[in-house]
Amino acid sequence: MLFRALQTSRRKTPAEPEPGHFSLRLAAEEVIVQLRRNPRARRYTLRVRAATRDVVLTLPARGTLHEAMDFARRHAGWVEVRLARLPEIVVFAPGAVLPLRGTPHRIVHRPEARGTVWAGVEMGEPVLFVAGEAAHVARRVGDFLKREARRDLVAAAHRHAQALGVSLVRVTLRDTASRWGSCSSAGALSFSWRLILAPPSVLDYLAAHEVAHRREMNHGPRFWATVDALFPQRHAAEHWLKKHGAELHRYGAE
Repeated sequence: MLFRALQTSRRKTPAEPEPGHFSLRLAAEEVIVQLRRNPRARRYTLRVRAATRDVVLTLPARGTLHEAMDFARRHAGWVEVRLARLPEIVVFAPGAVLPLRGTPHRIVHRPEARGTVWAGVEMGEPVLFVAGEAAHVARRVGDFLKREARRDLVAAAHRHAQALGVSLVRVTLRDTASRWGSCSSAGALSFSWRLILAPPSVLDYLAAHEVAHRREMNHGPRFWATVDALFPQRHAAEHWLKKHGAELHRYGAE
């Protein structure tokens, strides 16, 4: 979600350092606006990022901090509307519902039980049982999801690597907002643990996508042909990510 306006000044950028952010007063709260200067930009750009739930203002090469702040203030209403449209944050707490491999699971606290977290069914409903003290529920659910994500992603990545006849150095998990996965030239793969919240086919597609980079470190025609050979349903997975991917970032906030 973004808003653009033509640059209104041709003054040179001041030589003194500028801050990396400033506070913007909305009707009911204050938000921090992150500043990004882009030498190729021709206008001011306001963006509300769904994944990180923050506001970014891009300045053109000759834009000024004063103009940037004035631009943000004039469009504070637009920012407020976009922030209000973001999906509600879901905290990992008893009663909360989160998607495990695309299937909604309700968190059920079992303080008297032994163990940590396990999936089950209660009254016909998929649930995640969490043992131990209430203060540890959020951490235990997060750790469980990351373990499950690692297991599924490692298995999928090695399966695709074997099919393609390539080697992998390692597979790591992160919580990235800008990309779902990456592959280094040495064969180190990295994925967002939040893929465990998506349907299995989406996770499998991302694994195939990154493994295909072991053959083609680009996004040219040969790369996509390799992806299609590993995962023929990629267009359906890409459509799901485009439509629902940002929602995965709303789970697990403190």
